[in-house]
Amino acid sequence: MQDMRSLARAAVEAHGGVDVMINNAGVMPLAFFADHEAALDAWDRCIDINFKGVLHGTLAVFDQMMSQGRGHIVNLSSIYGNHPVVGAAVYGATKSAVNFLSESLRVEARGKIKVTVIKPTGVPVTGLSATVINQQAGIGILAHNMGEFADMVVDMQQGTLPAERLDPDNIDYASLAPEHIADAIIHTIDQPWGISIAEVTVRASGDYFIL
Repeated sequence: MQDMRSLARAAVEAHGGVDVMINNAGVMPLAFFADHEAALDAWDRCIDINFKGVLHGTLAVFDQMMSQGRGHIVNLSSIYGNHPVVGAAVYGATKSAVNFLSESLRVEARGKIKVTVIKPTGVPVTGLSATVINQQAGIGILAHNMGEFADMVVDMQQGTLPAERLDPDNIDYASLAPEHIADAIIHTIDQPWGISIAEVTVRASGDYFIL
């Protein structure tokens, strides 16, 4: 937390204030409750990063933004925070907690701090899937699409996915890239101070996620 506060102080010293804080860090240790022996340490880390990280980032700029009379906090959540699903109890709970925290902040800081929650679906090239404990736990958010999704991932890794499915101008675009999330964030930041976009879900039009 001290590192976050030091960052905020450095921004104020350099620029005279903090207009926007983007809380974007996370791990995704998907696992079933039956996997607890293998997953517990990763779950603890997930809570520290996904939820406490957002909390500490928010607190690092809260006083400054309130004293300025305006600010904007953007929190990265996930579609996993929308509804409970099997295989994502801890990860989904951290994202649901981010949603709850964000809405509570919006209500308390009304008129001084805008709060936006960004909910991406999968962004494979970020490497987030490498933090999954049990790959089968993805069934909670893929359901009947699990097999087709797995085949798509293999095709992407082997370079055999049809080119049109990798083209964001194609309606069957398969998978988000980081720049699409960045574009959504910038869109929310670019609004006039009096306009607050509270929530944005970003998905590829041809993805397989069910939530």
